[in-house]
Amino acid sequence: FLQERGEFVGKLIQFCKQELKLPSVSIVSNGSMIRERWFKRYGEYLDILAVSCDSFDEEVNVLIGRGQGNKNHIENLQRLRKWCREYAVAFKLNSVINRFNVDEDMNEQIKALNPVRWKVFQCLLIEGENTGEDALREAEKFIISDEDFERFLDRHREVSCLVPESNQKMRDSYLILDEYMRFLNCRNGRKEPSKSILDVGVEHAIKFSGFDEKMFLNRGGKYVWSKADMKLEW
Repeated sequence: FLQERGEFVGKLIQFCKQELKLPSVSIVSNGSMIRERWFKRYGEYLDILAVSCDSFDEEVNVLIGRGQGNKNHIENLQRLRKWCREYAVAFKLNSVINRFNVDEDMNEQIKALNPVRWKVFQCLLIEGENTGEDALREAEKFIISDEDFERFLDRHREVSCLVPESNQKMRDSYLILDEYMRFLNCRNGRKEPSKSILDVGVEHAIKFSGFDEKMFLNRGGKYVWSKADMKLEW
């Protein structure tokens, strides 16, 4: 939403829905720069808005690096939830569980927001991205054990929309394209690019993507993702 105050991504969404006829178009955002006027103009083309929320405690958000200055992240979440309902966009939450939020009880807040899905990720190290010499940020201090992650999941077992993703489920179960249209293979703990699909085509490039279809299905990657089929009460 930095480019043209959301107009650029809005036009991309409209193109994907109107011209490419994609069954589902979704975006992931921290939500800090989304305004109601954007929903008025582009909401009809968007199936799912996934908002990143790692904590409902502002002090923890600052520790994690999710602080938004003078803005209240929780109040903004509530506004986004309201707009999604008003403009018929499915609302989803993404949370990365780490050392600073692993003991938090989010049951009440998640149930109040009532997202269609709450994706709960175990903090994952990727060399060159959040660990190693060329890392954009160092994430070692955020890492939790598998047991800690399971403990968090158990605390929230009554949340029906919870979709957990451990390190094992996450690493090879996504197809990721970078800005050069190269698949990124994460099997060796770092994002290793294939050749561009613009040069060699999808069928050849995808062989080097590291994609694990069984794990994709195991983590619940196949679900009803078109808002026309969700039968939600807007």
